[in-house]
Amino acid sequence: MGELNQIPLKTDVLIVGGGCTGVGIFRDLALHGVDCLLIDAKDFASQTSSASSKMLHGGIRYLESFDFALVKEALHEKNLWLKLAPNLCQELPFYLPVYWESKYPFLWMTKVALKTYDFLSGFQNSAHKILRAKETILKLPGIKKEGLKGAGVYYDAIVDDAKLTLECLYDSLLEPNANAFNYTKIDKVEAFGDSYKAELTNTLTGEKNSIIAKKVVFATGPFSDDLLMNLGFSWKNRLLPTKGSHLWIRKNSLDIPYPLVLQTFDGRIIFVIPQRDAILVGTTEIQAKGDFFDLKCSEEEIDYLLKNLQEFFPAAGVSRKDILSTFAGIRPLVKKEGGNAHNTSREHQVFRPGKNLYVIFGGKYTTFRVMGREISSEIVHGFGGTYNPGTTLQALRQPSVFPTFTPWELSEQAVLESLSHEKVRTFSDLIHRRMGLLSLSNWNHKKSFVDFFTGMLDDMSRYIIVNKAEITKFWP
Repeated sequence: MGELNQIPLKTDVLIVGGGCTGVGIFRDLALHGVDCLLIDAKDFASQTSSASSKMLHGGIRYLESFDFALVKEALHEKNLWLKLAPNLCQELPFYLPVYWESKYPFLWMTKVALKTYDFLSGFQNSAHKILRAKETILKLPGIKKEGLKGAGVYYDAIVDDAKLTLECLYDSLLEPNANAFNYTKIDKVEAFGDSYKAELTNTLTGEKNSIIAKKVVFATGPFSDDLLMNLGFSWKNRLLPTKGSHLWIRKNSLDIPYPLVLQTFDGRIIFVIPQRDAILVGTTEIQAKGDFFDLKCSEEEIDYLLKNLQEFFPAAGVSRKDILSTFAGIRPLVKKEGGNAHNTSREHQVFRPGKNLYVIFGGKYTTFRVMGREISSEIVHGFGGTYNPGTTLQALRQPSVFPTFTPWELSEQAVLESLSHEKVRTFSDLIHRRMGLLSLSNWNHKKSFVDFFTGMLDDMSRYIIVNKAEITKFWP
Protein backbone atom coordinates (compact mmCIF):
# COMPACT_ATOMS: atom_id res chain seq x y z
CA MET A 1 0.00 0.00 0.00
CA GLY A 2 2.99 2.30 0.23
CA GLU A 3 4.36 4.56 2.95
CA LEU A 4 3.95 8.31 3.29
CA ASN A 5 7.31 9.08 1.68
CA GLN A 6 6.66 6.98 -1.43
CA ILE A 7 4.46 9.35 -3.41
CA PRO A 8 5.17 8.69 -7.08
CA LEU A 9 6.54 11.37 -9.39
CA LYS A 10 3.64 11.09 -11.81
CA THR A 11 0.20 9.55 -12.20
CA ASP A 12 -2.57 9.57 -14.77
CA VAL A 13 -5.22 10.76 -12.31
CA LEU A 14 -4.85 12.56 -8.99
CA ILE A 15 -7.95 12.41 -6.81
CA VAL A 16 -8.13 14.93 -3.96
CA GLY A 17 -10.48 13.89 -1.16
CA GLY A 18 -10.66 10.53 0.59
CA GLY A 19 -14.29 10.52 1.61
CA CYS A 20 -16.85 8.19 0.09
CA THR A 21 -17.17 10.12 -3.20
CA GLY A 22 -13.43 10.32 -3.83
CA VAL A 23 -12.93 6.69 -2.84
CA GLY A 24 -15.84 5.66 -5.08
CA ILE A 25 -14.20 7.31 -8.10
CA PHE A 26 -10.80 5.92 -7.06
CA ARG A 27 -12.16 2.36 -6.93
CA ASP A 28 -13.99 2.73 -10.25
CA LEU A 29 -10.82 3.94 -11.99
CA ALA A 30 -8.55 1.41 -10.28
CA LEU A 31 -10.79 -1.51 -11.31
CA HIS A 32 -10.71 -0.17 -14.87
CA GLY A 33 -6.91 -0.28 -14.87
CA VAL A 34 -6.33 3.48 -14.74
CA ASP A 35 -3.19 4.63 -12.91
CA CYS A 36 -4.48 6.78 -10.06
CA LEU A 37 -3.46 8.33 -6.76
CA LEU A 38 -5.81 9.35 -3.94
CA ILE A 39 -4.88 11.87 -1.23
CA ASP A 40 -6.64 13.33 1.79
CA ALA A 41 -5.55 16.13 4.12
CA LYS A 42 -6.78 14.11 7.13
CA ASP A 43 -7.54 10.42 7.55
CA PHE A 44 -9.70 8.70 4.95
CA ALA A 45 -13.42 8.94 5.85
CA SER A 46 -12.61 11.04 8.91
CA GLN A 47 -14.94 13.95 8.13
CA THR A 48 -18.37 13.92 6.43
CA SER A 49 -18.13 10.24 5.49
CA SER A 50 -18.01 9.14 9.11
CA ALA A 51 -20.52 11.73 10.35
CA SER A 52 -23.67 10.49 8.66
CA SER A 53 -26.74 8.96 10.29
CA LYS A 54 -25.18 5.53 9.61
CA MET A 55 -27.90 4.55 7.15
CA LEU A 56 -28.12 3.30 3.60
CA HIS A 57 -31.55 4.54 2.60
CA GLY A 58 -33.65 5.94 -0.20
CA GLY A 59 -34.57 8.98 1.87
CA ILE A 60 -38.21 8.74 2.90
CA ARG A 61 -38.46 12.51 3.38
CA TYR A 62 -37.40 13.21 -0.24
CA LEU A 63 -40.75 11.84 -1.41
CA GLU A 64 -42.23 15.09 -0.09
CA SER A 65 -40.20 17.09 -2.63
CA PHE A 66 -40.91 14.57 -5.43
CA ASP A 67 -37.24 13.62 -5.79
CA PHE A 68 -38.35 10.25 -7.12
CA ALA A 69 -35.28 9.66 -9.31
CA LEU A 70 -32.93 10.22 -6.37
CA VAL A 71 -34.97 7.98 -4.06
CA LYS A 72 -35.12 5.22 -6.70
CA GLU A 73 -31.37 5.34 -7.28
CA ALA A 74 -30.62 5.38 -3.56
CA LEU A 75 -32.94 2.44 -2.85
CA HIS A 76 -31.26 0.43 -5.60
CA GLU A 77 -27.85 1.21 -4.12
CA LYS A 78 -29.02 0.36 -0.61
CA ASN A 79 -30.23 -3.06 -1.70
CA LEU A 80 -27.07 -3.62 -3.73
CA TRP A 81 -24.77 -2.93 -0.77
CA LEU A 82 -26.79 -5.34 1.37
CA LYS A 83 -25.56 -7.99 -1.07
CA LEU A 84 -22.02 -6.69 -1.66
CA ALA A 85 -21.09 -5.85 1.95
CA PRO A 86 -23.35 -7.78 4.37
CA ASN A 87 -20.64 -7.47 7.02
CA LEU A 88 -21.06 -3.68 7.02
CA CYS A 89 -24.79 -3.11 6.60
CA GLN A 90 -28.03 -4.70 7.82
CA GLU A 91 -31.65 -4.29 6.76
CA LEU A 92 -33.98 -3.36 9.63
CA PRO A 93 -37.62 -2.31 10.04
CA PHE A 94 -37.96 1.44 10.59
CA TYR A 95 -41.00 2.59 12.57
CA LEU A 96 -42.62 5.90 11.63
CA PRO A 97 -45.07 6.91 14.41
CA VAL A 98 -47.99 9.10 13.30
CA TYR A 99 -49.64 11.60 15.67
CA TRP A 100 -52.52 14.03 15.33
CA GLU A 101 -49.98 16.86 15.48
CA SER A 102 -47.66 15.30 12.87
CA LYS A 103 -47.06 17.15 9.63
CA TYR A 104 -48.91 14.32 7.85
CA PRO A 105 -51.35 13.12 10.52
CA PHE A 106 -53.31 10.48 8.58
CA LEU A 107 -52.27 6.84 8.28
CA TRP A 108 -53.50 6.68 4.69
CA MET A 109 -50.90 9.33 3.81
CA THR A 110 -48.19 7.19 5.38
CA LYS A 111 -49.45 4.15 3.49
CA VAL A 112 -49.31 6.00 0.16
CA ALA A 113 -45.76 7.18 0.90
CA LEU A 114 -44.55 3.72 1.90
CA LYS A 115 -46.22 2.08 -1.10
CA THR A 116 -44.40 4.56 -3.31
CA TYR A 117 -41.15 3.82 -1.48
CA ASP A 118 -41.50 0.07 -2.07
CA PHE A 119 -42.46 0.68 -5.72
CA LEU A 120 -39.38 2.86 -6.29
CA SER A 121 -37.22 0.06 -4.87
CA GLY A 122 -38.50 -2.23 -7.62
CA PHE A 123 -40.12 -4.13 -4.74
CA GLN A 124 -36.64 -5.19 -3.59
CA ASN A 125 -37.48 -3.74 -0.16
CA SER A 126 -39.12 -5.99 2.37
CA ALA A 127 -42.81 -5.00 2.24
CA HIS A 128 -44.08 -2.16 4.40
CA LYS A 129 -46.99 -2.42 6.82
CA ILE A 130 -49.29 -0.09 8.74
CA LEU A 131 -49.92 -0.50 12.48
CA ARG A 132 -52.75 0.93 14.55
CA ALA A 133 -52.04 2.71 17.82
CA LYS A 134 -52.42 -0.35 20.06
CA GLU A 135 -50.10 -2.42 17.86
CA THR A 136 -47.56 0.41 17.83
CA ILE A 137 -47.53 0.66 21.63
CA LEU A 138 -46.94 -3.10 21.91
CA LYS A 139 -43.92 -2.80 19.63
CA LEU A 140 -42.67 0.47 21.14
CA PRO A 141 -43.76 0.41 24.80
CA GLY A 142 -42.00 3.64 25.77
CA ILE A 143 -43.43 5.81 22.98
CA LYS A 144 -45.71 8.76 23.80
CA LYS A 145 -49.32 7.55 23.71
CA GLU A 146 -51.19 10.86 23.62
CA GLY A 147 -52.35 11.63 20.07
CA LEU A 148 -50.80 8.47 18.63
CA LYS A 149 -52.71 7.20 15.60
CA GLY A 150 -50.41 4.35 14.63
CA ALA A 151 -47.20 3.84 12.66
CA GLY A 152 -45.85 2.93 9.28
CA VAL A 153 -43.15 0.26 9.13
CA TYR A 154 -40.73 0.18 6.19
CA TYR A 155 -37.28 -1.25 5.58
CA ASP A 156 -33.93 0.51 5.21
CA ALA A 157 -30.40 -0.39 6.24
CA ILE A 158 -27.94 0.66 8.90
CA VAL A 159 -24.25 0.85 7.98
CA ASP A 160 -20.81 1.53 9.38
CA ASP A 161 -20.19 4.50 7.09
CA ALA A 162 -16.46 4.91 7.79
CA LYS A 163 -15.68 1.23 7.28
CA LEU A 164 -17.66 0.98 4.04
CA THR A 165 -15.56 3.82 2.64
CA LEU A 166 -12.38 2.24 4.00
CA GLU A 167 -13.14 -1.22 2.64
CA CYS A 168 -13.75 0.32 -0.79
CA LEU A 169 -10.33 1.92 -0.41
CA TYR A 170 -8.69 -1.38 0.58
CA ASP A 171 -10.34 -3.06 -2.40
CA SER A 172 -8.93 -0.40 -4.73
CA LEU A 173 -5.43 -0.80 -3.35
CA LEU A 174 -5.37 -4.45 -4.38
CA GLU A 175 -4.95 -3.14 -7.93
CA PRO A 176 -1.27 -2.51 -8.89
CA ASN A 177 -2.11 0.79 -10.58
CA ALA A 178 -3.62 2.40 -7.44
CA ASN A 179 -2.08 4.16 -4.46
CA ALA A 180 -3.42 6.31 -1.64
CA PHE A 181 -1.99 8.61 1.01
CA ASN A 182 -3.79 10.15 3.97
CA TYR A 183 -2.51 13.22 5.85
CA THR A 184 -1.37 14.62 2.51
CA LYS A 185 -2.48 18.17 1.75
CA ILE A 186 -2.52 19.80 -1.68
CA ASP A 187 -0.90 23.26 -1.58
CA LYS A 188 -0.71 24.25 -5.21
CA VAL A 189 -1.85 23.15 -8.67
CA GLU A 190 -0.51 24.62 -11.90
CA ALA A 191 -0.53 23.71 -15.56
CA PHE A 192 2.49 21.67 -16.64
CA GLY A 193 2.33 21.19 -20.39
CA ASP A 194 -0.74 19.07 -21.08
CA SER A 195 -0.78 17.94 -17.45
CA TYR A 196 -0.84 19.48 -13.97
CA LYS A 197 1.83 19.76 -11.32
CA ALA A 198 0.57 19.48 -7.75
CA GLU A 199 2.58 20.47 -4.69
CA LEU A 200 1.83 18.30 -1.65
CA THR A 201 2.66 18.40 2.07
CA ASN A 202 2.69 15.51 4.52
CA THR A 203 0.78 17.08 7.41
CA LEU A 204 2.33 14.70 9.97
CA THR A 205 5.99 15.26 9.09
CA GLY A 206 5.98 18.46 7.03
CA GLU A 207 7.68 16.67 4.13
CA LYS A 208 7.09 18.25 0.71
CA ASN A 209 6.42 16.36 -2.52
CA SER A 210 5.23 17.14 -6.01
CA ILE A 211 3.48 15.02 -8.58
CA ILE A 212 2.58 15.37 -12.25
CA ALA A 213 -0.97 14.27 -13.11
CA LYS A 214 -2.70 14.22 -16.47
CA LYS A 215 -6.08 14.75 -14.84
CA VAL A 216 -7.13 16.04 -11.40
CA VAL A 217 -10.40 15.29 -9.61
CA PHE A 218 -11.53 17.28 -6.57
CA ALA A 219 -13.96 15.27 -4.42
CA THR A 220 -13.57 17.42 -1.35
CA GLY A 221 -17.22 17.81 -0.36
CA PRO A 222 -17.87 20.71 2.04
CA PHE A 223 -14.27 21.91 1.77
CA SER A 224 -14.49 22.48 -2.01
CA ASP A 225 -15.30 26.19 -2.16
CA ASP A 226 -12.50 27.27 0.17
CA LEU A 227 -9.94 24.86 -1.28
CA LEU A 228 -10.53 25.79 -4.92
CA MET A 229 -10.43 29.52 -4.20
CA ASN A 230 -7.26 29.09 -2.10
CA LEU A 231 -5.66 27.19 -4.98
CA GLY A 232 -6.30 30.17 -7.25
CA PHE A 233 -9.07 28.78 -9.42
CA SER A 234 -11.69 31.09 -10.89
CA TRP A 235 -14.39 29.80 -8.59
CA LYS A 236 -17.44 31.15 -6.78
CA ASN A 237 -19.19 29.69 -3.75
CA ARG A 238 -21.44 26.88 -4.93
CA LEU A 239 -22.12 25.13 -1.63
CA LEU A 240 -24.90 25.43 0.91
CA PRO A 241 -23.09 23.77 3.83
CA THR A 242 -25.33 22.52 6.63
CA LYS A 243 -24.20 20.98 9.88
CA GLY A 244 -25.68 17.73 11.12
CA SER A 245 -24.99 16.53 14.67
CA HIS A 246 -25.69 13.22 16.38
CA LEU A 247 -25.65 11.67 19.84
CA TRP A 248 -24.69 8.16 20.86
CA ILE A 249 -26.72 7.35 23.98
CA ARG A 250 -26.75 4.33 26.27
CA LYS A 251 -28.58 1.28 24.94
CA ASN A 252 -30.67 0.96 28.12
CA SER A 253 -31.78 4.61 28.13
CA LEU A 254 -34.70 3.87 25.76
CA ASP A 255 -36.83 0.75 25.47
CA ILE A 256 -36.80 0.49 21.67
CA PRO A 257 -35.86 -2.64 19.73
CA TYR A 258 -36.20 -1.02 16.29
CA PRO A 259 -35.13 2.19 14.54
CA LEU A 260 -37.60 5.06 14.73
CA VAL A 261 -38.30 7.98 12.40
CA LEU A 262 -39.74 10.84 14.45
CA GLN A 263 -41.68 13.72 12.89
CA THR A 264 -40.60 16.49 15.25
CA PHE A 265 -42.59 19.37 16.74
CA ASP A 266 -40.86 21.77 14.31
CA GLY A 267 -41.58 19.76 11.16
CA ARG A 268 -38.27 17.94 10.82
CA ILE A 269 -37.27 14.29 10.99
CA ILE A 270 -35.02 12.70 13.59
CA PHE A 271 -33.78 9.11 13.50
CA VAL A 272 -33.41 7.08 16.68
CA ILE A 273 -31.50 3.92 15.77
CA PRO A 274 -30.37 1.09 18.06
CA GLN A 275 -27.04 0.03 16.66
CA ARG A 276 -24.42 -2.23 18.22
CA ASP A 277 -24.15 -1.36 21.93
CA ALA A 278 -25.77 2.08 21.78
CA ILE A 279 -28.55 4.16 20.25
CA LEU A 280 -27.84 6.77 17.58
CA VAL A 281 -29.92 9.97 17.66
CA GLY A 282 -29.83 12.59 14.93
CA THR A 283 -29.68 14.72 13.04
CA THR A 284 -29.78 18.48 13.38
CA GLU A 285 -29.75 20.77 10.36
CA ILE A 286 -28.26 24.22 10.86
CA GLN A 287 -26.33 26.58 8.63
CA ALA A 288 -22.59 26.05 9.00
CA LYS A 289 -19.83 28.65 9.02
CA GLY A 290 -16.12 28.72 9.77
CA ASP A 291 -13.71 25.78 9.80
CA PHE A 292 -15.46 22.56 8.80
CA PHE A 293 -12.75 20.14 9.94
CA ASP A 294 -13.31 17.92 13.02
CA LEU A 295 -16.59 19.54 14.02
CA LYS A 296 -18.18 19.15 17.43
CA CYS A 297 -21.83 18.96 18.41
CA SER A 298 -22.87 22.26 20.01
CA GLU A 299 -24.65 22.57 23.35
CA GLU A 300 -27.73 23.94 21.55
CA GLU A 301 -27.83 20.91 19.24
CA ILE A 302 -27.50 18.51 22.16
CA ASP A 303 -30.40 20.28 23.88
CA TYR A 304 -32.48 20.11 20.70
CA LEU A 305 -32.01 16.35 20.27
CA LEU A 306 -32.62 15.64 23.95
CA LYS A 307 -35.77 17.78 23.91
CA ASN A 308 -37.17 15.68 21.08
CA LEU A 309 -36.34 12.44 22.88
CA GLN A 310 -38.06 13.73 26.01
CA GLU A 311 -41.09 14.73 23.91
CA PHE A 312 -41.54 11.27 22.38
CA PHE A 313 -40.36 9.21 25.37
CA PRO A 314 -41.71 11.17 28.36
CA ALA A 315 -41.22 8.40 30.93
CA ALA A 316 -37.66 7.50 29.93
CA GLY A 317 -35.99 10.54 31.49
CA VAL A 318 -33.25 10.72 28.87
CA SER A 319 -30.68 13.37 29.80
CA ARG A 320 -27.06 14.30 29.33
CA LYS A 321 -25.98 11.55 31.70
CA ASP A 322 -27.07 9.03 29.04
CA ILE A 323 -24.82 10.48 26.32
CA LEU A 324 -21.81 8.29 25.47
CA SER A 325 -20.38 10.56 22.78
CA THR A 326 -21.35 13.00 20.06
CA PHE A 327 -20.23 13.74 16.50
CA ALA A 328 -20.99 16.26 13.77
CA GLY A 329 -20.32 16.77 10.09
CA ILE A 330 -21.20 18.95 7.11
CA ARG A 331 -23.57 18.09 4.28
CA PRO A 332 -22.14 19.50 1.04
CA LEU A 333 -25.44 20.55 -0.51
CA VAL A 334 -25.34 22.28 -3.89
CA LYS A 335 -26.61 25.85 -3.57
CA LYS A 336 -29.65 26.86 -5.60
CA GLU A 337 -31.33 30.24 -5.98
CA GLY A 338 -33.58 30.93 -3.01
CA GLY A 339 -32.78 27.54 -1.53
CA ASN A 340 -32.31 26.49 2.06
CA ALA A 341 -31.25 23.28 3.76
CA HIS A 342 -34.83 21.98 3.91
CA ASN A 343 -35.72 22.37 0.22
CA THR A 344 -32.33 21.89 -1.43
CA SER A 345 -32.01 18.70 -3.45
CA ARG A 346 -29.48 16.02 -2.50
CA GLU A 347 -28.51 15.56 -6.16
CA HIS A 348 -24.79 15.86 -6.87
CA GLN A 349 -23.20 18.06 -9.53
CA VAL A 350 -20.01 17.87 -11.56
CA PHE A 351 -18.07 21.03 -12.53
CA ARG A 352 -15.16 21.44 -14.94
CA PRO A 353 -13.13 24.53 -14.00
CA GLY A 354 -10.47 23.72 -16.60
CA LYS A 355 -9.38 21.14 -19.14
CA ASN A 356 -8.93 17.73 -17.45
CA LEU A 357 -10.06 19.20 -14.12
CA TYR A 358 -13.15 17.91 -12.35
CA VAL A 359 -15.01 18.98 -9.21
CA ILE A 360 -17.83 16.92 -7.69
CA PHE A 361 -19.94 17.43 -4.58
CA GLY A 362 -23.50 17.12 -3.35
CA GLY A 363 -25.41 13.86 -3.31
CA LYS A 364 -25.91 11.52 -0.38
CA TYR A 365 -23.80 8.78 1.15
CA THR A 366 -25.97 5.93 -0.15
CA THR A 367 -25.34 6.83 -3.80
CA PHE A 368 -21.56 7.35 -3.63
CA ARG A 369 -20.78 4.35 -5.86
CA VAL A 370 -22.63 5.82 -8.84
CA MET A 371 -22.12 9.54 -8.20
CA GLY A 372 -18.74 9.72 -9.92
CA ARG A 373 -19.57 7.63 -13.00
CA GLU A 374 -19.78 10.69 -15.24
CA ILE A 375 -16.19 11.51 -14.31
CA SER A 376 -14.90 7.92 -14.28
CA SER A 377 -16.37 7.04 -17.67
CA GLU A 378 -15.04 10.23 -19.28
CA ILE A 379 -11.56 9.55 -17.90
CA VAL A 380 -11.52 5.88 -18.95
CA HIS A 381 -12.68 6.79 -22.45
CA GLY A 382 -10.13 9.62 -22.58
CA PHE A 383 -7.34 7.11 -22.02
CA GLY A 384 -8.68 4.89 -24.81
CA GLY A 385 -10.34 2.34 -22.54
CA THR A 386 -13.80 0.82 -22.48
CA TYR A 387 -15.94 1.83 -19.54
CA ASN A 388 -18.08 -0.88 -17.94
CA PRO A 389 -20.55 0.46 -15.34
CA GLY A 390 -20.86 -3.05 -13.89
CA THR A 391 -17.21 -3.24 -12.88
CA THR A 392 -17.87 -1.93 -9.36
CA LEU A 393 -20.58 -4.52 -8.76
CA GLN A 394 -18.01 -7.01 -7.50
CA ALA A 395 -17.89 -7.73 -3.78
CA LEU A 396 -15.28 -6.01 -1.65
CA ARG A 397 -12.22 -8.23 -1.24
CA GLN A 398 -10.53 -7.05 1.98
CA PRO A 399 -12.70 -6.92 5.10
CA SER A 400 -11.78 -4.78 8.08
CA VAL A 401 -9.71 -6.41 10.82
CA PHE A 402 -12.26 -5.29 13.41
CA PRO A 403 -15.81 -6.21 12.26
CA THR A 404 -18.78 -3.95 12.91
CA PHE A 405 -21.78 -6.09 13.77
CA THR A 406 -20.11 -9.17 15.24
CA PRO A 407 -18.21 -9.31 18.55
CA TRP A 408 -14.44 -9.11 18.44
CA GLU A 409 -11.70 -9.57 20.99
CA LEU A 410 -9.06 -6.89 21.42
CA SER A 411 -5.65 -8.48 20.87
CA GLU A 412 -2.15 -7.37 19.99
CA GLN A 413 -2.30 -9.45 16.81
CA ALA A 414 -5.45 -7.69 15.61
CA VAL A 415 -4.08 -4.23 16.39
CA LEU A 416 -0.82 -4.95 14.54
CA GLU A 417 -2.69 -6.37 11.57
CA SER A 418 -4.77 -3.20 11.37
CA LEU A 419 -1.69 -1.00 11.63
CA SER A 420 0.04 -3.03 8.91
CA HIS A 421 -2.78 -3.27 6.35
CA GLU A 422 -5.33 -0.52 6.92
CA LYS A 423 -3.48 2.75 6.31
CA VAL A 424 -3.48 3.74 9.99
CA ARG A 425 -1.34 6.82 10.67
CA THR A 426 -2.48 8.04 14.09
CA PHE A 427 -3.91 6.55 17.26
CA SER A 428 -7.17 8.37 16.54
CA ASP A 429 -7.42 6.54 13.19
CA LEU A 430 -7.08 3.22 14.97
CA ILE A 431 -9.62 3.90 17.73
CA HIS A 432 -12.33 5.79 15.89
CA ARG A 433 -12.42 4.30 12.39
CA ARG A 434 -10.43 1.04 12.20
CA MET A 435 -11.77 -0.29 15.52
CA GLY A 436 -15.00 1.72 15.18
CA LEU A 437 -15.43 2.40 18.89
CA LEU A 438 -18.54 4.40 19.68
CA SER A 439 -17.24 5.25 23.13
CA LEU A 440 -14.45 4.21 25.45
CA SER A 441 -17.13 2.84 27.74
CA ASN A 442 -16.37 -0.37 25.83
CA TRP A 443 -13.83 -0.77 28.61
CA ASN A 444 -14.92 -1.01 32.24
CA HIS A 445 -12.36 1.46 33.44
CA LYS A 446 -9.56 3.67 32.22
CA LYS A 447 -6.73 1.48 33.51
CA SER A 448 -7.49 -1.51 31.27
CA PHE A 449 -7.59 0.71 28.20
CA VAL A 450 -4.38 2.54 29.00
CA ASP A 451 -2.53 -0.57 30.17
CA PHE A 452 -3.33 -2.53 27.00
CA PHE A 453 -2.10 0.12 24.57
CA THR A 454 0.79 1.26 26.75
CA GLY A 455 1.98 -2.34 26.72
CA MET A 456 1.97 -2.16 22.91
CA LEU A 457 3.81 1.18 22.60
CA ASP A 458 7.03 -0.23 21.14
CA ASP A 459 5.23 -2.33 18.54
CA MET A 460 2.79 0.44 17.59
CA SER A 461 5.61 2.96 17.26
CA ARG A 462 6.90 1.03 14.25
CA TYR A 463 3.80 2.19 12.38
CA ILE A 464 2.48 5.38 14.00
CA ILE A 465 3.70 8.18 16.24
CA VAL A 466 2.12 7.47 19.62
CA ASN A 467 2.95 7.82 23.31
CA LYS A 468 1.20 7.23 26.61
CA ALA A 469 -0.01 10.83 26.83
CA GLU A 470 -1.80 10.43 23.49
CA ILE A 471 -3.40 7.18 24.66
CA THR A 472 -4.71 8.65 27.91
CA LYS A 473 -6.27 11.68 26.19
CA PHE A 474 -8.78 9.38 24.49
CA TRP A 475 -10.39 8.62 27.82
CA PRO A 476 -13.27 11.09 28.25
